[in-house]
Amino acid sequence: MHDYRRIADRIAADITTGRLRPGERLPPQRKFARRHGIAASTAERAYGELVRRGLVVGEVGRGTFVKATAPVRPGRGLVEDAGTPVNLELNYPSAEGQSELLADALAPLLRPDVLTEALRPAAATGTPAAREAVAALLATPGWRPDPSRILFTGNARQSVAAALASLVRPGGRVGVEELTYPVVKEIAVRLGITLVPLATDEEGLRPESVAAAHRAAPLSALYVQPTLHNPTSVTTSYERRRQLALAVSDLGLPVVEDRIWSFLADNDDPLAALAPALTHVVDGLSKRVAPGLTVGFLVVPEKRVDAVADAVRSGGWSAGRFALEAGVRWTLDGTVARLVEAKRADAARRQRVLAECLGGFAVRSDPRAYYAWWHLPVPWRADTFTAAAAALGIAVTPGPSFAVDPNRTPDAVRLGLASAAVPDLERALRALAGLAASRTDR
Repeated sequence: MHDYRRIADRIAADITTGRLRPGERLPPQRKFARRHGIAASTAERAYGELVRRGLVVGEVGRGTFVKATAPVRPGRGLVEDAGTPVNLELNYPSAEGQSELLADALAPLLRPDVLTEALRPAAATGTPAAREAVAALLATPGWRPDPSRILFTGNARQSVAAALASLVRPGGRVGVEELTYPVVKEIAVRLGITLVPLATDEEGLRPESVAAAHRAAPLSALYVQPTLHNPTSVTTSYERRRQLALAVSDLGLPVVEDRIWSFLADNDDPLAALAPALTHVVDGLSKRVAPGLTVGFLVVPEKRVDAVADAVRSGGWSAGRFALEAGVRWTLDGTVARLVEAKRADAARRQRVLAECLGGFAVRSDPRAYYAWWHLPVPWRADTFTAAAAALGIAVTPGPSFAVDPNRTPDAVRLGLASAAVPDLERALRALAGLAASRTDR
């Protein structure tokens, strides 16, 4: 009789000592059983024990793969000082001198007479000054939102939630790009709605996929990111946007357009410019300014202002008045414009570092974006590469986090370029390049 736990211990020892490396495939259970002279049921229990310990992952139809290794000792990894993590999951850009700029603009708010007003509750409609300021901030060459149709939330995520809550009843269906912002998946669960993955190509969402999904079972709304799509950084062309606007207009299908990264793309008109009666535009200050003191914006069709405002109030998603007043001041005194200019230059610099470090790999990005989509080389898989990167002190986001269809998960990772200091970013990217090559050059 063989104890499956002892067999699991021996495999675990091979993993922790490095004899079995992250991403390596274990033999099929029956082959393992024959090789070691044990029952197939014993091999199955041993593999199950390894899964329970978090050392391997089983993929239906593909096999069992090593998921993690023992912690790397400082000085032993590919990264200098492996004990210092580099987080390429978080993606909050920060410009040099940002805190000083923001502090100067906040100073007038701290006067007692002004502060009293700034600490009052804020309505979903904000204030006339806030609506005018945001209309000017969001304006593009071919579109300027009507200030009377602008609403405010605590952040852009809450704007997405409010828009969807106002449009979709529990059990309803919302079309989304097949890879989408992970928070939208969480919002859908909370609201009790179903996300329907729609086909995309090199230009973004394919209009015919919207129509096909709607014919199969009616959609209640569409959520899209036409500008610097997260995670792929694709920006949809004008012609494709025009086709998409025609498709949703023919279907009478409401749209939630997420433009949170649009500040990096100069002169980019929203889908709302082509389908204003259907499109709800989401934006905010978290990326333009800072995540800790932010406001979300919603530009909604004229006839939907009251319905969306009700959703903001009932969801508890109203903006804080202090943050709203600060955002207005930062916008009017030019602080936001200066931060945007600095962050555009910073994103371009980080993209150059990305190109230098990962130029030989299948990395998709836009020179203006703060993130990149890396299709991993064979035989790497997203989960095993993510685990191996974590063992080097580097956090990346696995591709399946963005996938709407759990049966179609890409062997890719998203690299957030914004949060790490540039020298740390360069070291981490070079380490990841070495890691990726370590299993492809043999």
